[in-house]
Amino acid sequence: MANSSSTSRAERLFTPRFFVLWSYNFIVFLSAFQLIPTAPFHILSLGGSGTEAGLFLGFLTYASAFSAPITGALGDRYGKRNLLLVAAIALTVFSLLYAIVPSYRIILALVLIHGVFWSCLLSSSAAYMTDIIPAARRAEGLGYSGFAAILAVAVAPWVGLWVFDRGGWMWLCLESALLNVIMAVIAWRLPKDTVHAARRSLRTSDVIEWRVLVIGGMLFLYSFSYGGITSFVALYAEHLGVTPRAMYFTALSLAIVSTRPFIGRYADRVGPSRIIVPCLVLVVLGVAILTIADSRAMFVLSAALFGVGFGSVYPLLVAYLMHHMPEHRRGATFGALIAAFDTGIGTGSIAIGWMSERVGFSRAFAVAAILASLSIPYYLYLEKRKWITSASAQRA
Repeated sequence: MANSSSTSRAERLFTPRFFVLWSYNFIVFLSAFQLIPTAPFHILSLGGSGTEAGLFLGFLTYASAFSAPITGALGDRYGKRNLLLVAAIALTVFSLLYAIVPSYRIILALVLIHGVFWSCLLSSSAAYMTDIIPAARRAEGLGYSGFAAILAVAVAPWVGLWVFDRGGWMWLCLESALLNVIMAVIAWRLPKDTVHAARRSLRTSDVIEWRVLVIGGMLFLYSFSYGGITSFVALYAEHLGVTPRAMYFTALSLAIVSTRPFIGRYADRVGPSRIIVPCLVLVVLGVAILTIADSRAMFVLSAALFGVGFGSVYPLLVAYLMHHMPEHRRGATFGALIAAFDTGIGTGSIAIGWMSERVGFSRAFAVAAILASLSIPYYLYLEKRKWITSASAQRA
Protein backbone atom coordinates (compact mmCIF):
# COMPACT_ATOMS: atom_id res chain seq x y z
CA MET A 1 0.00 0.00 0.00
CA ALA A 2 2.85 2.39 0.83
CA ASN A 3 4.41 1.88 -2.57
CA SER A 4 1.06 2.43 -4.28
CA SER A 5 0.52 5.67 -2.37
CA SER A 6 4.04 6.86 -3.20
CA THR A 7 3.53 6.14 -6.89
CA SER A 8 0.23 8.02 -6.91
CA ARG A 9 1.88 11.09 -5.40
CA ALA A 10 4.76 10.84 -7.85
CA GLU A 11 2.32 10.77 -10.79
CA ARG A 12 0.26 13.71 -9.54
CA LEU A 13 0.06 16.39 -12.22
CA PHE A 14 -1.97 19.25 -10.74
CA THR A 15 0.06 20.46 -7.77
CA PRO A 16 0.07 23.92 -6.13
CA ARG A 17 3.40 24.69 -7.78
CA PHE A 18 1.94 23.72 -11.18
CA PHE A 19 -0.90 26.23 -10.73
CA VAL A 20 1.40 29.01 -9.51
CA LEU A 21 3.62 28.66 -12.56
CA TRP A 22 0.54 28.28 -14.77
CA SER A 23 -0.72 31.63 -13.44
CA TYR A 24 2.64 33.23 -14.17
CA ASN A 25 2.54 32.00 -17.77
CA PHE A 26 -1.06 33.14 -18.21
CA ILE A 27 -0.18 36.70 -17.21
CA VAL A 28 2.94 36.61 -19.41
CA PHE A 29 0.85 36.04 -22.53
CA LEU A 30 -2.06 38.17 -21.36
CA SER A 31 0.37 41.09 -21.27
CA ALA A 32 2.33 40.26 -24.43
CA PHE A 33 -0.67 39.56 -26.67
CA GLN A 34 -2.22 42.89 -25.85
CA LEU A 35 0.89 44.64 -27.15
CA ILE A 36 1.71 42.44 -30.16
CA PRO A 37 -1.53 42.84 -32.19
CA THR A 38 -1.85 46.55 -31.34
CA ALA A 39 1.79 47.56 -31.89
CA PRO A 40 1.41 47.52 -35.73
CA PHE A 41 -1.50 49.99 -35.46
CA HIS A 42 0.59 52.25 -33.19
CA ILE A 43 3.64 52.08 -35.46
CA LEU A 44 1.50 52.95 -38.48
CA SER A 45 0.06 55.92 -36.56
CA LEU A 46 3.62 57.14 -35.88
CA GLY A 47 4.43 57.14 -39.60
CA GLY A 48 5.83 53.65 -40.02
CA SER A 49 5.13 51.40 -42.99
CA GLY A 50 3.58 47.94 -43.06
CA THR A 51 7.05 46.41 -43.17
CA GLU A 52 8.12 48.44 -40.14
CA ALA A 53 4.93 47.45 -38.34
CA GLY A 54 5.94 43.81 -38.77
CA LEU A 55 9.35 44.54 -37.29
CA PHE A 56 7.95 44.84 -33.74
CA LEU A 57 7.20 41.14 -33.45
CA GLY A 58 10.06 40.33 -35.83
CA PHE A 59 12.70 42.08 -33.72
CA LEU A 60 11.22 40.71 -30.48
CA THR A 61 11.41 37.13 -31.67
CA TYR A 62 14.78 37.48 -33.44
CA ALA A 63 16.35 38.84 -30.27
CA SER A 64 14.69 36.05 -28.31
CA ALA A 65 15.85 33.44 -30.81
CA PHE A 66 19.51 34.46 -30.85
CA SER A 67 19.72 34.82 -27.07
CA ALA A 68 17.60 31.79 -26.09
CA PRO A 69 20.41 29.20 -26.23
CA ILE A 70 22.41 31.35 -23.81
CA THR A 71 19.55 32.35 -21.49
CA GLY A 72 18.33 28.75 -21.41
CA ALA A 73 21.74 27.55 -20.23
CA LEU A 74 21.90 30.40 -17.69
CA GLY A 75 18.64 29.11 -16.22
CA ASP A 76 20.27 25.68 -15.71
CA ARG A 77 23.25 27.37 -14.06
CA TYR A 78 21.75 30.17 -11.95
CA GLY A 79 18.21 28.97 -11.35
CA LYS A 80 15.10 29.13 -13.50
CA ARG A 81 13.06 30.86 -10.80
CA ASN A 82 15.71 33.61 -10.52
CA LEU A 83 15.56 34.28 -14.26
CA LEU A 84 11.75 34.37 -14.18
CA LEU A 85 11.92 37.11 -11.54
CA VAL A 86 14.52 39.14 -13.46
CA ALA A 87 12.54 38.81 -16.70
CA ALA A 88 9.30 40.02 -15.07
CA ILE A 89 11.01 43.11 -13.67
CA ALA A 90 12.67 43.86 -17.02
CA LEU A 91 9.38 43.52 -18.92
CA THR A 92 7.77 46.00 -16.51
CA VAL A 93 10.45 48.55 -17.41
CA PHE A 94 10.01 47.98 -21.15
CA SER A 95 6.23 48.41 -20.95
CA LEU A 96 6.72 51.77 -19.22
CA LEU A 97 9.27 52.87 -21.81
CA TYR A 98 6.96 51.95 -24.69
CA ALA A 99 4.32 54.21 -23.15
CA ILE A 100 6.45 57.36 -23.37
CA VAL A 101 8.80 57.07 -26.36
CA PRO A 102 7.66 59.31 -29.25
CA SER A 103 9.22 57.45 -32.20
CA TYR A 104 8.55 54.04 -33.68
CA ARG A 105 12.30 53.75 -34.38
CA ILE A 106 13.03 53.95 -30.65
CA ILE A 107 10.30 51.37 -29.98
CA LEU A 108 11.94 49.00 -32.47
CA ALA A 109 15.34 49.56 -30.84
CA LEU A 110 13.91 48.82 -27.38
CA VAL A 111 12.16 45.65 -28.54
CA LEU A 112 15.53 44.15 -29.51
CA ILE A 113 16.60 44.27 -25.85
CA HIS A 114 13.11 43.27 -24.72
CA GLY A 115 13.51 40.06 -26.73
CA VAL A 116 16.51 38.93 -24.67
CA PHE A 117 14.45 38.97 -21.48
CA TRP A 118 11.54 37.37 -23.33
CA SER A 119 13.80 34.40 -24.10
CA CYS A 120 14.79 34.21 -20.39
CA LEU A 121 11.13 33.95 -19.54
CA LEU A 122 10.18 31.37 -22.18
CA SER A 123 13.09 28.98 -21.68
CA SER A 124 13.09 29.13 -17.87
CA SER A 125 9.33 28.78 -17.45
CA ALA A 126 9.19 25.84 -19.89
CA ALA A 127 12.11 24.06 -18.23
CA TYR A 128 10.73 24.70 -14.73
CA MET A 129 7.33 23.32 -15.75
CA THR A 130 8.95 20.23 -17.28
CA ASP A 131 10.79 19.61 -14.00
CA ILE A 132 7.53 19.41 -12.04
CA ILE A 133 5.48 17.34 -14.54
CA PRO A 134 5.63 13.53 -14.03
CA ALA A 135 7.56 11.90 -16.87
CA ALA A 136 4.78 9.40 -17.58
CA ARG A 137 2.30 12.25 -18.14
CA ARG A 138 4.63 14.68 -19.90
CA ALA A 139 2.73 15.20 -23.19
CA GLU A 140 -0.54 15.62 -21.28
CA GLY A 141 1.06 17.90 -18.68
CA LEU A 142 2.75 20.12 -21.27
CA GLY A 143 -0.56 20.34 -23.08
CA TYR A 144 -2.35 21.56 -19.96
CA SER A 145 0.46 23.97 -19.09
CA GLY A 146 0.17 25.42 -22.57
CA PHE A 147 -3.43 26.35 -21.84
CA ALA A 148 -2.05 29.35 -19.96
CA ALA A 149 -0.82 30.87 -23.21
CA ILE A 150 -3.82 29.70 -25.24
CA LEU A 151 -6.45 31.12 -22.90
CA ALA A 152 -4.50 34.36 -22.61
CA VAL A 153 -4.31 34.65 -26.40
CA ALA A 154 -8.09 34.15 -26.58
CA VAL A 155 -8.68 37.11 -24.27
CA ALA A 156 -5.70 39.44 -24.71
CA PRO A 157 -6.23 40.77 -28.27
CA TRP A 158 -9.83 41.72 -27.44
CA VAL A 159 -8.73 43.53 -24.29
CA GLY A 160 -5.73 45.11 -25.97
CA LEU A 161 -7.66 46.42 -28.97
CA TRP A 162 -10.45 47.68 -26.68
CA VAL A 163 -8.02 49.57 -24.42
CA PHE A 164 -6.09 50.86 -27.46
CA ASP A 165 -9.24 52.13 -29.20
CA ARG A 166 -10.59 53.87 -26.10
CA GLY A 167 -7.61 54.84 -23.97
CA GLY A 168 -4.76 54.86 -26.45
CA TRP A 169 -1.31 53.31 -26.55
CA MET A 170 -0.12 54.83 -23.26
CA TRP A 171 -2.91 53.29 -21.20
CA LEU A 172 -2.35 49.95 -22.89
CA CYS A 173 1.34 50.02 -21.95
CA LEU A 174 0.59 51.03 -18.36
CA GLU A 175 -1.83 48.14 -18.01
CA SER A 176 0.83 45.80 -19.43
CA ALA A 177 3.34 47.12 -16.88
CA LEU A 178 0.91 46.38 -14.03
CA LEU A 179 0.49 42.80 -15.26
CA ASN A 180 4.26 42.39 -15.35
CA VAL A 181 4.51 43.55 -11.73
CA ILE A 182 2.05 40.81 -10.81
CA MET A 183 4.28 38.35 -12.69
CA ALA A 184 7.25 39.44 -10.58
CA VAL A 185 5.30 38.82 -7.37
CA ILE A 186 4.31 35.33 -8.54
CA ALA A 187 7.91 34.52 -9.54
CA TRP A 188 9.12 35.65 -6.11
CA ARG A 189 6.74 33.15 -4.47
CA LEU A 190 7.88 30.18 -6.59
CA PRO A 191 10.08 27.64 -4.76
CA LYS A 192 13.71 27.76 -5.84
CA ASP A 193 14.71 25.08 -8.32
CA THR A 194 17.88 23.00 -8.51
CA VAL A 195 20.89 24.93 -9.82
CA HIS A 196 23.49 23.12 -11.95
CA ALA A 197 26.72 25.12 -11.66
CA ALA A 198 29.45 22.53 -11.73
CA ARG A 199 31.75 24.52 -14.01
CA ARG A 200 33.16 28.00 -13.42
CA SER A 201 32.75 28.98 -17.07
CA LEU A 202 30.32 28.08 -19.79
CA ARG A 203 31.69 26.33 -22.85
CA THR A 204 29.99 26.55 -26.25
CA SER A 205 28.89 22.93 -25.94
CA ASP A 206 27.28 23.77 -22.58
CA VAL A 207 25.35 26.70 -24.00
CA ILE A 208 24.04 25.48 -27.35
CA GLU A 209 22.36 22.18 -28.17
CA TRP A 210 23.42 22.14 -31.82
CA ARG A 211 21.62 18.95 -32.78
CA VAL A 212 18.39 20.20 -31.21
CA LEU A 213 18.77 23.35 -33.32
CA VAL A 214 18.76 21.15 -36.42
CA ILE A 215 15.54 19.53 -35.21
CA GLY A 216 14.24 23.03 -34.66
CA GLY A 217 14.35 23.64 -38.41
CA MET A 218 10.93 22.01 -38.52
CA LEU A 219 9.66 24.54 -35.98
CA PHE A 220 11.00 27.39 -38.12
CA LEU A 221 9.11 26.23 -41.20
CA TYR A 222 5.68 26.06 -39.61
CA SER A 223 6.07 28.90 -37.07
CA PHE A 224 6.71 31.30 -39.99
CA SER A 225 2.95 31.28 -40.59
CA TYR A 226 2.22 31.97 -36.91
CA GLY A 227 4.39 35.08 -36.99
CA GLY A 228 2.39 36.48 -39.89
CA ILE A 229 -0.95 35.53 -38.36
CA THR A 230 -0.12 37.03 -34.97
CA SER A 231 0.98 40.37 -36.41
CA PHE A 232 -1.38 40.81 -39.33
CA VAL A 233 -4.54 38.71 -39.10
CA ALA A 234 -6.34 41.62 -37.37
CA LEU A 235 -5.21 44.01 -40.11
CA TYR A 236 -6.16 41.42 -42.75
CA ALA A 237 -9.64 41.08 -41.23
CA GLU A 238 -10.03 44.86 -41.20
CA HIS A 239 -8.90 45.03 -44.82
CA LEU A 240 -11.55 42.47 -45.84
CA GLY A 241 -14.24 44.01 -43.67
CA VAL A 242 -14.48 40.89 -41.47
CA THR A 243 -15.52 41.68 -37.90
CA PRO A 244 -14.71 41.44 -35.07
CA ARG A 245 -10.98 41.88 -35.71
CA ALA A 246 -9.88 39.71 -32.77
CA MET A 247 -12.19 36.82 -33.69
CA TYR A 248 -9.42 34.72 -35.27
CA PHE A 249 -7.48 34.58 -31.99
CA THR A 250 -10.53 33.43 -30.05
CA ALA A 251 -11.40 30.70 -32.55
CA LEU A 252 -7.76 29.61 -32.59
CA SER A 253 -7.65 29.38 -28.81
CA LEU A 254 -10.94 27.50 -28.51
CA ALA A 255 -9.74 24.94 -31.05
CA ILE A 256 -6.60 24.30 -29.04
CA VAL A 257 -8.34 24.16 -25.66
CA SER A 258 -10.99 21.72 -26.89
CA THR A 259 -8.56 19.23 -28.45
CA ARG A 260 -5.16 19.47 -26.73
CA PRO A 261 -6.00 17.41 -23.59
CA PHE A 262 -7.21 14.47 -25.68
CA ILE A 263 -4.25 14.66 -28.07
CA GLY A 264 -1.80 14.85 -25.17
CA ARG A 265 -3.25 11.81 -23.38
CA TYR A 266 -3.32 9.83 -26.61
CA ALA A 267 0.31 10.80 -27.33
CA ASP A 268 1.40 9.53 -23.90
CA ARG A 269 -0.08 6.14 -24.82
CA VAL A 270 1.07 5.71 -28.42
CA GLY A 271 4.07 8.04 -28.57
CA PRO A 272 4.19 11.69 -29.73
CA SER A 273 5.97 10.92 -33.01
CA ARG A 274 2.90 9.16 -34.44
CA ILE A 275 0.72 12.28 -34.13
CA ILE A 276 3.11 15.03 -35.23
CA VAL A 277 2.65 14.62 -39.00
CA PRO A 278 -1.19 14.76 -38.96
CA CYS A 279 -0.95 17.92 -36.85
CA LEU A 280 1.46 19.48 -39.35
CA VAL A 281 -1.03 18.71 -42.13
CA LEU A 282 -3.70 20.64 -40.21
CA VAL A 283 -1.34 23.62 -39.87
CA VAL A 284 -0.88 23.68 -43.65
CA LEU A 285 -4.62 23.43 -44.31
CA GLY A 286 -5.38 26.23 -41.85
CA VAL A 287 -2.95 28.65 -43.48
CA ALA A 288 -4.02 27.62 -46.97
CA ILE A 289 -7.67 28.44 -46.19
CA LEU A 290 -6.60 31.85 -44.91
CA THR A 291 -5.29 32.67 -48.39
CA ILE A 292 -8.83 32.46 -49.82
CA ALA A 293 -10.74 33.64 -46.75
CA ASP A 294 -13.31 36.34 -47.48
CA SER A 295 -15.86 35.84 -44.71
CA ARG A 296 -16.20 35.29 -40.99
CA ALA A 297 -16.90 31.57 -41.53
CA MET A 298 -13.69 31.12 -43.54
CA PHE A 299 -11.65 32.88 -40.86
CA VAL A 300 -13.14 30.63 -38.18
CA LEU A 301 -12.49 27.47 -40.22
CA SER A 302 -8.88 28.52 -40.83
CA ALA A 303 -8.39 29.29 -37.14
CA ALA A 304 -9.91 25.96 -36.07
CA LEU A 305 -7.70 23.82 -38.33
CA PHE A 306 -4.59 25.87 -37.64
CA GLY A 307 -5.30 25.86 -33.91
CA VAL A 308 -5.64 22.08 -33.59
CA GLY A 309 -2.43 21.46 -35.53
CA PHE A 310 -0.29 24.33 -34.31
CA GLY A 311 -1.39 23.94 -30.71
CA SER A 312 -0.29 20.30 -30.63
CA VAL A 313 2.97 20.05 -32.57
CA TYR A 314 5.21 21.94 -30.14
CA PRO A 315 4.21 20.14 -26.90
CA LEU A 316 4.37 16.79 -28.72
CA LEU A 317 7.89 17.47 -29.97
CA VAL A 318 8.98 18.70 -26.54
CA ALA A 319 7.54 15.62 -24.84
CA TYR A 320 9.38 13.44 -27.36
CA LEU A 321 12.70 15.15 -26.64
CA MET A 322 12.29 15.41 -22.88
CA HIS A 323 11.87 11.66 -22.51
CA HIS A 324 15.55 11.47 -23.43
CA MET A 325 17.23 14.74 -22.35
CA PRO A 326 18.87 14.81 -18.87
CA GLU A 327 17.44 17.21 -16.32
CA HIS A 328 20.52 19.44 -16.18
CA ARG A 329 20.23 20.19 -19.92
CA ARG A 330 16.54 21.09 -20.07
CA GLY A 331 17.08 24.84 -20.03
CA ALA A 332 19.61 24.61 -22.86
CA THR A 333 17.30 22.31 -24.83
CA PHE A 334 14.40 24.71 -24.52
CA GLY A 335 16.75 27.52 -25.48
CA ALA A 336 17.61 25.74 -28.74
CA LEU A 337 13.94 25.02 -29.50
CA ILE A 338 12.90 28.59 -28.75
CA ALA A 339 15.72 29.88 -30.97
CA ALA A 340 14.31 27.99 -33.96
CA PHE A 341 10.69 28.71 -33.09
CA ASP A 342 11.15 32.44 -32.55
CA THR A 343 13.30 32.83 -35.64
CA GLY A 344 10.41 31.43 -37.66
CA ILE A 345 7.88 33.72 -35.95
CA GLY A 346 10.08 36.79 -36.43
CA THR A 347 10.81 36.00 -40.06
CA GLY A 348 7.14 35.39 -40.74
CA SER A 349 6.11 38.67 -39.17
CA ILE A 350 8.66 40.70 -41.12
CA ALA A 351 8.28 38.84 -44.43
CA ILE A 352 4.48 38.86 -44.45
CA GLY A 353 4.47 42.56 -43.55
CA TRP A 354 6.80 43.24 -46.50
CA MET A 355 4.92 40.98 -48.94
CA SER A 356 1.49 42.26 -47.95
CA GLU A 357 2.46 45.74 -49.12
CA ARG A 358 3.62 44.43 -52.51
CA VAL A 359 1.43 41.45 -53.40
CA GLY A 360 -1.35 41.52 -50.80
CA PHE A 361 -2.13 39.45 -47.71
CA SER A 362 -3.56 36.50 -49.64
CA ARG A 363 -0.38 35.79 -51.58
CA ALA A 364 1.75 36.47 -48.51
CA PHE A 365 -0.10 33.80 -46.56
CA ALA A 366 0.21 31.46 -49.55
CA VAL A 367 3.99 31.64 -49.13
CA ALA A 368 3.52 30.81 -45.43
CA ALA A 369 1.42 27.77 -46.37
CA ILE A 370 4.13 26.51 -48.75
CA LEU A 371 6.83 26.84 -46.07
CA ALA A 372 4.62 25.06 -43.52
CA SER A 373 4.13 22.17 -45.97
CA LEU A 374 7.92 21.72 -46.16
CA SER A 375 7.99 20.95 -42.43
CA ILE A 376 6.37 17.57 -43.16
CA PRO A 377 9.14 16.05 -45.35
CA TYR A 378 11.71 17.73 -43.08
CA TYR A 379 10.32 15.93 -40.02
CA LEU A 380 9.95 12.61 -41.86
CA TYR A 381 13.60 12.82 -42.93
CA LEU A 382 14.74 13.44 -39.34
CA GLU A 383 12.57 10.59 -38.11
CA LYS A 384 13.92 8.21 -40.74
CA ARG A 385 17.49 9.11 -39.77
CA LYS A 386 16.61 8.74 -36.04
CA TRP A 387 18.01 12.24 -35.57
CA ILE A 388 15.71 13.17 -32.70
CA THR A 389 16.52 10.20 -30.48
CA SER A 390 20.23 10.35 -31.40
CA ALA A 391 20.35 14.04 -30.52
CA SER A 392 18.83 13.23 -27.14
CA ALA A 393 21.18 10.33 -26.56
CA GLN A 394 24.19 12.59 -27.10
CA ARG A 395 23.55 14.16 -23.71
CA ALA A 396 22.38 11.14 -21.79
